Amino acid sequence: MAQPENQGLRRFLFSRSGLVLVAFLAVAGYFLWAEHQAHLIAALPWVLVGACLLMHLFMHGGHGGHGHDGGEENDDGATSGPESNEGRTP
Repeated sequence: MAQPENQGLRRFLFSRSGLVLVAFLAVAGYFLWAEHQAHLIAALPWVLVGACLLMHLFMHGGHGGHGHDGGEENDDGATSGPESNEGRTP
């Protein structure tokens, strides 16, 4: 019977070398945070602006790229968008 994949990782983490590795990473993380805390907190507004830009680019779809004309087709086949006559009086 084969062991699950995470069983080997769990066994390593609770071994002597795994515990030493976890302790080393915790101490290194603490010292990185303590020494660079001012720089990291000062950069948070820029990280937020960058995250907004990336979300806009990758989640919004790039404002009609890939040959879209801007109009969306409804269930009845009519388009609603800049080309439609919705809201206009003849």
